Amino acid sequence: MKKAVDTLKNDALLKEIETDLKNEQLKSLWDQYGLFIIIFVALALTAAVSFETFKTWSAKRNQELSNAYAVAVSLQNQGRFDESLSLLQNLAKSQHGVYGDIARLQIANIYFEQDKNTEASDVLQQLAEDSSANPQMRDIAIIKLASYKLDTDASSEEIANLLEPLTEDSGVWANVAHELLAMVAIKDGDMNAALQQYQAIANASNVQDKLRARAQDMIAIINNQMQ
Repeated sequence: MKKAVDTLKNDALLKEIETDLKNEQLKSLWDQYGLFIIIFVALALTAAVSFETFKTWSAKRNQELSNAYAVAVSLQNQGRFDESLSLLQNLAKSQHGVYGDIARLQIANIYFEQDKNTEASDVLQQLAEDSSANPQMRDIAIIKLASYKLDTDASSEEIANLLEPLTEDSGVWANVAHELLAMVAIKDGDMNAALQQYQAIANASNVQDKLRARAQDMIAIINNQMQ
C-alpha cells in the first residue's frame, strides 16, 4: 500500500515537474519571441483595419473624382470652357489612372468644340502613345484621332498606322477601325480595299446589328459600282 502511495506521489511530482518545465519553456519562448508575436498580432490587426480603411478611402476618393468630372462636364455644357478645362487639367495631372485618361479625352472634346483642332489632336496623340494609359481609353483616343484626321490632309498611311493595330484582335473597337479604314480606302479610290474592310465587318461575330447592316449596304453599293 505504501509503495502504491509513493508511486502516486512520484507520479504527481513528475507531473508537477513536467508542468513547471513546460511553463519554463513557454516563458523562455515568450522571452525570446514575445516581441515578434506582439508585432505579428499588431500587424494582422492593422492590416485588417487598414484594408477596411483603404476600401472606405478608395470609395470616397472615386466619388470625389467622379464628382469633379461631372462638374467639369456640366461647365462644358454651359459653355464655361476655361473653368471646365481647369478642372479637367488638374484631374489629368493629378491622376494616372482611368480618371486622368478620361479627363484627357474630355479636354480634347473641349478643344474640338472651340475649333482648337491642333491642340485637341495633340492631346489625343499623346494619349494614344501613352503605354501607361488605360488600354480602352487609348483605343478611344485612336478612334477619335483617326476620325479627325480623315477630314484633314493627313496621309492614308498615317491613318492606317493608327487604326490597323485595333483590327488585329476582336476588341470592341475593331469593327469601327475597319469602317474607318474602308472610308480611307474610298477616299483613295481603292474600292477593293474598301470592300475587304466592309466584308470583315459583315463577317465579324461581335458586330452591332446597325454597323453590320451599314457594312452590308456598302458591300452591295461597291459591288454594283465595280460591275
